[in-house]
Amino acid sequence: MDIPTTEALRLAAIETARSVIVKVGTRVITTADGKLDRRRIDLLSEQLCRIADTGRQTVMVSSGAVGAGIGKLGLAERPSGLAQLQAVAAIGQTDLMQAYESSLARMGRHASQVLLTADDLRRRNAYLNVRNALIQIHAYNSIAIVNENDSVAVSELMTTFGDNDQLAAQVAGLLPEAILIILSDIDGLYDGPPDHPDSKRIDLVKTIDEKILALAQDQQNNHSKGGMSSKLEAAQVATSHGQTMIIAPGRDDQVLDKIFSDTPIGTLFLPPEKSIRGRRRWISSAARVTGTLVLDDGAVNAVCQHGRSLLAIGITKSNGSYEQGSVVAIHDQSNREIARGLTNYPSTEVDQIIGQPSENITEILGHRPYENVVHRDNLVLTNQPES
Repeated sequence: MDIPTTEALRLAAIETARSVIVKVGTRVITTADGKLDRRRIDLLSEQLCRIADTGRQTVMVSSGAVGAGIGKLGLAERPSGLAQLQAVAAIGQTDLMQAYESSLARMGRHASQVLLTADDLRRRNAYLNVRNALIQIHAYNSIAIVNENDSVAVSELMTTFGDNDQLAAQVAGLLPEAILIILSDIDGLYDGPPDHPDSKRIDLVKTIDEKILALAQDQQNNHSKGGMSSKLEAAQVATSHGQTMIIAPGRDDQVLDKIFSDTPIGTLFLPPEKSIRGRRRWISSAARVTGTLVLDDGAVNAVCQHGRSLLAIGITKSNGSYEQGSVVAIHDQSNREIARGLTNYPSTEVDQIIGQPSENITEILGHRPYENVVHRDNLVLTNQPES
């Protein structure tokens, strides 16, 4: 069997991508004195529009609000106090969005500001709201410009996501068949210090192991918090979601055009063969489990072997206090977790309908918004039941 070349793997990743998330760091879109690099934003905006013109949902995760504020206010260095950082971010955010709107408008599109905090991607309702908003923004011929909500998110400023590399990886997890592109001031991952003449760029990473993680060389300055360690952590998150990621040179004027014309550039990170994607990835790992449902053997077989939704009639026990839309663990009769899923009913109602046929739910509760307690589209198998 022929082993695919790096070029073939890269081409396949590009051709199958339905969503493109591009992350650009502070050091790429600001000048040496901390001001926004308007020319760089123009170049990136043009290329983002060309990607969007192919029908792919296109999202930009952009740093730069604090850096823009520093430049706008003429500050000599990044403030250390929280209140000062919040104010600088708020002041800089207006300049950042104005720059993107002006650049995108020349290509016939709009910039849509999306400010997030970590909780927005941890709570199910907020998670769905963010995902649906991003999809609708694309439908309205606009490009979402996503940033950590620096003016209110205390830990991003002092830290939260850690930096926008992590935010970008989480945003990528919201969208279908996504590819994550992180634009850096370094051309990619190197096998030694990037500035050493004997160091070589690594074209392809199939597995992020300890050897790869040891190659990270953080190079922080007063304007940016990200480094190669952070980018590799983002790659771990993205690839675990089943997504391809590329670290590419953000200061190459045609970097995105080159990537989408299959020009060898940057470092390509491949996902493992088996991975959990999209919403199911969130259910299985990101969300907090707030309750447990125990199933009879028939329901276990229906869920695990036949891909069915979970009906109330198959539930023998409910543990915990949970709301509608919460993630619950699903156990077999041996109290072994076999799956996790989003419950359509709160625990107070599940307690009343345990073991009941679906047609009895209306009579018991006075309403029946759902035929099932957990729909199969919102259910992830975590272990196969023991035979």
